[in-house]
Amino acid sequence: MKFRTEVHIEPFAKPLEYSSEILSIGSCFADEIAARLRRAKFRVTTSPVGILFNPASIADALNHFAECRTVSAEEIFARDESWFSFDAHSALDRPTKEQAIEAFNDAIQRGYEAMMRADTLIITFGTAWVYTLNATGKVVANCHKVAQSQFSRRRLSVEEITAMYRPLIEGALRGKQIILTVSPVRHLGDGAEQNAVSKATLRLAADALCEQFDNVRYFPAYELLNDDLRDYRFYADDLVHPSKAAVEYIWEKFSTAALSAQTREQMARVMRIVAAAEHRPQNPHSTEYANFCRRNIEAIGQLPMVDFSEETAFFEQYINKS
Repeated sequence: MKFRTEVHIEPFAKPLEYSSEILSIGSCFADEIAARLRRAKFRVTTSPVGILFNPASIADALNHFAECRTVSAEEIFARDESWFSFDAHSALDRPTKEQAIEAFNDAIQRGYEAMMRADTLIITFGTAWVYTLNATGKVVANCHKVAQSQFSRRRLSVEEITAMYRPLIEGALRGKQIILTVSPVRHLGDGAEQNAVSKATLRLAADALCEQFDNVRYFPAYELLNDDLRDYRFYADDLVHPSKAAVEYIWEKFSTAALSAQTREQMARVMRIVAAAEHRPQNPHSTEYANFCRRNIEAIGQLPMVDFSEETAFFEQYINKS
C-alpha cells in the first residue's frame, strides 16, 4: 500500500559541481538552500541586499546587480532614527543616511561581482502579493514598518512576472543556468485563500519561463512539502515554515537532482572534514588529537577544488601545539 505521493525529480542536465559559481536570491527558503550549499563548501553567494519575497523586487535587485547601479540620496528614507532603502531588506538599515547609502551600494557591488562570476542562479519566489509606494508607484521589497496608508497592495499577474524576467534571461543572465523554485513557506498574512492564489500565480509564472527558455528549470520545493510530505508534523511550530526534518528532506531531494553521483561522493568527504573541525575533543592538546588533525589535513589535500582555509587553520593550530 502507498500512503503518500512521492515527487519524481529528473536529474539536472547541468549538475552543480564544486567549480560552480552560484548566486542564490529570493525568499528565506533561498537562504536555507544557500546555507546548506555553503556549509558543504560550494561557491555560493546569498543575495547581498537580503531576503526578497516577491518576483518584482527580486528582478529589480538582479537589474541593480547587472548594471551595478548605485543608489542616490533621494532613494534613502528615514524611520525611527534608522535609514533604509525600499529596495533592500532591513538587514541593510543603518543609523545615518550616509551609512545606509554606503551599505546599499556595497551590497550592489557585491551582487554585481557575484552575478558576473555565477554560472548558476537559484531564484526563489515567495509571494505574488506586492506593496507599491503610493508616492512613486514602485513595488517595494520591504515596507520597513512604514505606515500602511503609504502603500497600495495588489497581486502580480503571471504575465507581469514573465515580462520582468524575459529581458533578464535574454540579457544579463544569458547562458547561465537558472533554477526557479516557489517557496513552501506559507504567507498566511494574506489569508489561506489568497496565499493559495499567490502560490498558483508563482507556479504558473515559473512554468511559463521554463517553457520559454532552455536554461531555466524548476525545482519542486513547494510540491515536496505540500504534495509529498503533506502533513502538519512537517511544519515548524508556527505552522508556516517547514520543520527541520522537512528542510532536510527537501535538501536531500535537491542534492540528489542537482549534483552528480561523483559530486555527491565528494560532498560526503567534504562534510566529514567540516564535521571534524566542528567537533570539540575532551583533550585537544593530546598526541592522539594532533594525529587526528594531521589526517584531516591530508584529506583536505585530496580535495584541491574546495576552500578549506578555515578548517586548515583550525587543524594546524593543534598540530603546531603538539
